[in-house]
Amino acid sequence: MLSHAQVWSAIDTLAGRYGMTASGLARKAGLDATTFNKSKRQTPDGRQRWPSTESIAKVLEATGASLDEFMGFLESRDRSGGRRTVPLIGLAQAGAGGFFDDGGFPTGGGWDEVAFPEVPDPNAYALEISGESMMPLYRDGDIVIISPNASVRRGDRVVLKTRDGEVLAKELKRRTENIIELKSLNPEHPDRMIPTDKVAWLARIIWSSQ
Repeated sequence: MLSHAQVWSAIDTLAGRYGMTASGLARKAGLDATTFNKSKRQTPDGRQRWPSTESIAKVLEATGASLDEFMGFLESRDRSGGRRTVPLIGLAQAGAGGFFDDGGFPTGGGWDEVAFPEVPDPNAYALEISGESMMPLYRDGDIVIISPNASVRRGDRVVLKTRDGEVLAKELKRRTENIIELKSLNPEHPDRMIPTDKVAWLARIIWSSQ
């Protein structure tokens, strides 16, 4: 029997698979943008609210996903109990070639794996923090989960890789057409300003093991 959490998790996973938020998926399907919001998944008195079969049909049509694909997301949630495994790599290794494509998505082999709570991004991966440059927020050995598909806004904690292979975990302070300004998480380390043409990719940190 399908659970309320399974169905909503499958919708979140579908959105992430096609590079959208749940709100973006609803808009693409011609639905009200709030249709799949977390606040709409329960009634004001706490009762579970289920997505309609019509809304599910519309998102499948809008994305081109098949019903079998959607059912696969449901089954994956059922088997994992709400957890999944993702690629894991050390932060220092992330600067080397062969682990990411040009868009910052994990690729190739040589990854370890780690289990973590489910998030709606099939391209999510884990980085293991090394060193003390990100203390006190992230310490040596902490695991952070990166979502290449998540939108990035000012104030978000992010990982940035330069075209020279340097990998930084900081807070996004400002982003313009020509420059990305990063605020250091450790006051003993300086903030950084990096020209956008020197940036290979930028992705948001969505979860940590702390």
